Amino acid sequence: MVERRSDPTVRVRLLEGAARLLAEEGPSALTLRRVAAEADTSTMGVYTHFGSMADLADAVVTEGFARLAARLAEVPHTDNAITDLAGLARAYLVNARQNPHLYAVMFGTAPLGMYRPQTADERKRGRPTFEEIVETCGRAVKQRRLRPADPLAIASQLWTAMHGYVMADVGGYFGEDGTERVLVPMLVTMLSGLGADPDTALASIKTLTATDATPL
Repeated sequence: MVERRSDPTVRVRLLEGAARLLAEEGPSALTLRRVAAEADTSTMGVYTHFGSMADLADAVVTEGFARLAARLAEVPHTDNAITDLAGLARAYLVNARQNPHLYAVMFGTAPLGMYRPQTADERKRGRPTFEEIVETCGRAVKQRRLRPADPLAIASQLWTAMHGYVMADVGGYFGEDGTERVLVPMLVTMLSGLGADPDTALASIKTLTATDATPL
């Protein structure tokens, strides 16, 4: 079977198949035959789109962050940075739910073995997505919705808490009402500790449970 490099569907299937193998079975499962079978393509198709298995594993991480960046970019900037933070939190959670295997690989919760990013540049591929959170935290401080503090420190605290919630959510630990029962109260508590008025913070993050948004 001849496959063209320009065919995007084969490449996507290979990336998602490799992510699934890494997340569910670990790096030992990432073999030429297994990946080709997961993607329903030929073994030659793997080398048509990726030079090696290491290149494929690297591309899985890159793809994961690209999808996250695209999802975060859909969140509009408003005159309320707390609302925007809630929008970013929603986007982060939706992306993880829609791409659980990519999420596991890109953040290292799936064992990557020899395929783990080695260089500083490789480990910084997700930095632009985090910078979006830092920028929004900076706007929240400028708008006096949070007390004066280093936006990087604020973003680091919020992201760490959000990342922990998302990992448990994707694992199925919170059930269908986790957003309302756990995530919203957690964010209100954290934002209040950072200087936000609790009632105002709760009103600002109501988008997390909005019925007209992507279901959570």
